[in-house]
Amino acid sequence: MFDPKQHYENSSLRENIVEHLFIGHALKHRWTKGITTAEILRSEFDAYGYDLVISYGNLVRHVQLKSGTSLKTISVSNHLAQKPSGCVVFIGLRENLEMGPFFLISAEPGDGLSIDGFQPTKRTTPKSNGIKPLRTNHHNVPPSKFKKHENLTSLMSALLGLNMEIATNEQ
Repeated sequence: MFDPKQHYENSSLRENIVEHLFIGHALKHRWTKGITTAEILRSEFDAYGYDLVISYGNLVRHVQLKSGTSLKTISVSNHLAQKPSGCVVFIGLRENLEMGPFFLISAEPGDGLSIDGFQPTKRTTPKSNGIKPLRTNHHNVPPSKFKKHENLTSLMSALLGLNMEIATNEQ
């Protein structure tokens, strides 16, 4: 039986489930649009600010995935911002882990993500003196900077820089 506490008591498991669901839905979506040249790579750990690498043709996107019931300020790594085409996808979740809407912050495909103008992130845990120091190489990106995508078609079109409605298997 479902217990709403699962969402926070098992947040690491939920994060893994959502990542797998997203990858599966993204690959299925590309398949149904006739794109069979799919490459999605998973990072073993989040040391460089991204969870996935998605490629299509010559475009390579480093993607940080975040999820939750509502979009909040997101801490973004400078390492991700230094990657060409780095971006953050926030996946809206319902209680049953149905996904959508999606939110994206990115530069144009091929360009770097600019986060220097945003507030530095503070660590979540304070030092013994009670002060939360700044988290090295991270900036807080407010929800207003994310673009909303109601469905996976719109999100994948923005991620890959093409119209997924008319995509063909030419790449």
